[in-house]
Amino acid sequence: MDSPLPHVLLTLAAVILLGRLLGRLLAGAGQPPVIGDVVAGVLLGPSLLGRLAPGFSSWLLPADAVSHLELLAHLGIVLYMFVVGLDLRMDALRGRTRSVLAISHAGIVVPFAAGVALAAALFPRYAGSAVDLPGFAMFMGVAMSITAFPILARILADTGLSHTRLGAMALTSAAAGDVTAWCLLALAVGTAHASIDAALWTIVLAAAFVLVMLVVVRPLIRRLLARLDDAAAPQSGVAAAVAGALLAALATEAIGVHAAFGAFLAGAVVPVNSRLAATLRNLLEPPVSLLLLPAFFALVGLRTDLVVAAAPGHAGVAVVIIVLATVSKAGATYAAARMTGLGTREAAALGVLMNTRGLMEIVVLELGLSLGVISPTLFTLMVVMAMVTTLGTVPLLRLVAPALQSSSARSTVEGTTSS
Repeated sequence: MDSPLPHVLLTLAAVILLGRLLGRLLAGAGQPPVIGDVVAGVLLGPSLLGRLAPGFSSWLLPADAVSHLELLAHLGIVLYMFVVGLDLRMDALRGRTRSVLAISHAGIVVPFAAGVALAAALFPRYAGSAVDLPGFAMFMGVAMSITAFPILARILADTGLSHTRLGAMALTSAAAGDVTAWCLLALAVGTAHASIDAALWTIVLAAAFVLVMLVVVRPLIRRLLARLDDAAAPQSGVAAAVAGALLAALATEAIGVHAAFGAFLAGAVVPVNSRLAATLRNLLEPPVSLLLLPAFFALVGLRTDLVVAAAPGHAGVAVVIIVLATVSKAGATYAAARMTGLGTREAAALGVLMNTRGLMEIVVLELGLSLGVISPTLFTLMVVMAMVTTLGTVPLLRLVAPALQSSSARSTVEGTTSS
């Protein structure tokens, strides 16, 4: 096969089928299906297939086909972040603003500081080839502080906690925290490879873009949707919304911030409870999750070698990263939750939930690797951290708060709001 297309198609088919199989196997342990897709991508890379059958591995996806897979992967991430933005319930912060902001930003500030401190120790050995210490430290701070909002929502639904006080606090805290984390990521990306003047210009343009999206575009979309009836809004708005998301992604890419950030904001400005948002989710989520995200998982798998993480020289670093990420994120969330009035078990459960990194973490890491901010070895170590923190969420939740799921029906969101 001289054309790269057959290789890309075969790789996607393999990731999709293996991911679904692993997803079913892991579902018995309470894991979300996306974990199966991530593991499938890693197994088809150098971690397993590349060692057991290196000839077949290089034939399956030769070097000249990787660039085509990369284009699909980046398109998948742009559309995925648009869908994530559609699920962002900024209005849910009303009535719980003080406690939610305290919890979410404690879960950002402390792990961010831990990531910056860790970066000072890792920089000489694990930084990318074209980044200075401040840029590397800022990126590591963001990478340690992110929460996987979509995976968290799926875990809450699977455990029956979506409509409990704990679920409401977790979702709104994760949403508020991720907005801050993505703004910090935009700042980190803008300063990683720029001079001081260029970095400041990138920051100004990024801030102006966010302001325009929230102050101008969001109210405009609300007014336009109010003029259309429920049946007409989706038909008139779907193409415009998708085109708008792509243009927003193009704008942030041109500014010097990753295209995913623009797509995320484009989704966030669409009213979450509108028919348009529901239609966009129903139309985009299946093809993105079934076809385009597997391209991303395959790309991540090609760049992840778990044998490297297990090597004596790196295994200790991996353990330190996992422990520091968990203690800083879960510990800070627990402390803030206790200070805002939550009980011990609820605060511990909230800390466990907010420690879920999932796919959002891998998106951030892929960005750092593609920009040369982190080395391939550190990318692998951080992917391991993302997988461990996500795989551990449900078992730890059952350990620290076994009674919360059984009492979920008695602790509703409405009760929380009224209290």
